[in-house]
Amino acid sequence: MNSLPEDMENTLTGSQSSHASVRDVHSINPTQLMARIESYEGREKKGISDVRRTFCLFVTFDLLFVTLLWIIELNVNGGIENTLEKEVVQYDYYSSYFDIFLLAVFRFKVLILAYAVCRLRHWWAIALTTAVTSAFLLAKVILSKLFSQGAFGYVLPIISFILAWIETWFLDFKVLPQEAEEENRLLIVQDASERAALIPGGLSDGQFYSPPESEAGSENEAEEKQDSEKPLLEL
Repeated sequence: MNSLPEDMENTLTGSQSSHASVRDVHSINPTQLMARIESYEGREKKGISDVRRTFCLFVTFDLLFVTLLWIIELNVNGGIENTLEKEVVQYDYYSSYFDIFLLAVFRFKVLILAYAVCRLRHWWAIALTTAVTSAFLLAKVILSKLFSQGAFGYVLPIISFILAWIETWFLDFKVLPQEAEEENRLLIVQDASERAALIPGGLSDGQFYSPPESEAGSENEAEEKQDSEKPLLEL
């Protein structure tokens, strides 16, 4: 007798959970799903995400900032024309800043080509530019005589090194994870919309009926009362 109420209780609990899941599916609003899908598709049509655009702007800032510092260095050391001829035409690895400017141009071309034009979703391009920048700057600082030429001997190498590693951090921890998360959201929304389209629209909660738990309990109590009254009647 004790096992019977437990079995009925488990059956009622399972039916209620299944009905709840059906109601959850019916609670999906197709209009909201289509709006979300259109918003994600609109981002795809733009061709480049907001966070990737910010990364490309920072790469452009890297080039412009290093160029500005180099022009200031040219102007400080005896005029732009004379110093430009000395550092470019009569290039000397041990004393010229021209190669640091070319290094910034190299980073700009590779990163813009890879992540703006080709829209890569891998870190190999930024790893290449950062490795080349770090190795070149370390070798130049060790072998050259930049520190004897004033403050720019410290500023340009350090700024170039820092900017290269900031670009690496921004792409690896911001751009790629955020774009992957947006792509997963789009897949989830599309999957939910397909499931909602497979469910007939005419179904309603009223079509799924389960007896209330209170009625089942009252029937069990009535049966127990009848069983208890039988011995009394026999007496």
